[in-house]
Amino acid sequence: MVRSLLTVDWDYFIPSKKEWFFSYIENDKNLTQLWYKRYIKGKLEGEDLENTIKVGKVIKGFWDKIKTQFEFNKNIKVFVSESHKVAYYLAKNFECSEVISFDAHSDLGYGGLPSLDFELNCANWLGKLLKEGIVKRANIVYSPYTFEKPSDFEDFNNLYNIQYYKSVKELPKENLIGVIHICRSGIWTPPWLDERFEKFINELGLLFKKIAIKERKWEVSKLSYADQIFYLNFA
Repeated sequence: MVRSLLTVDWDYFIPSKKEWFFSYIENDKNLTQLWYKRYIKGKLEGEDLENTIKVGKVIKGFWDKIKTQFEFNKNIKVFVSESHKVAYYLAKNFECSEVISFDAHSDLGYGGLPSLDFELNCANWLGKLLKEGIVKRANIVYSPYTFEKPSDFEDFNNLYNIQYYKSVKELPKENLIGVIHICRSGIWTPPWLDERFEKFINELGLLFKKIAIKERKWEVSKLSYADQIFYLNFA
């Protein structure tokens, strides 16, 4: 069987807005302050984002479906991180020959093949694994809430072995999952869903190790008028 890295981005489960779908730098400012800005802006436009941006139904029974579809290595390791680029190091260090990625983004690289010459980041980690020959095949299961489509990455598709799927059941079963990676991707997933994220991790039922992920405080009810002005103008 093929030894694979199973990596799951939390944004796979969360309906988003197209205007939020751009690349952002993963830093503390964007992890929290950007969400305050989005929330305040939404309120001014008559929308309460805490009520409209929620976890989608696709999360129901997710781990049960995964366990039915794949065999887990008896010594399987589970890691939880903030950034999806951690998946690059896991695939490399654990000598995985395939990646199975559940995500709203392909993370092959944006801006065409030249983006693989950039330093490793959350937007090109999968493309770099393919370019460097670390993995031989990428299996991308797109979120039902994605704004991307496979044809957006035609240059990559012509050069590397990349397959796209719409559900767990479509994936080939000859994968032995050696490593599981779950990332929060807090730039694209709101702080008010962090508690549900923790529950999702625990629902897997396996021991896990966290890598470079911080607790986010979401205290929108305590924002002063000055705070709101600051976030709207400087976040």
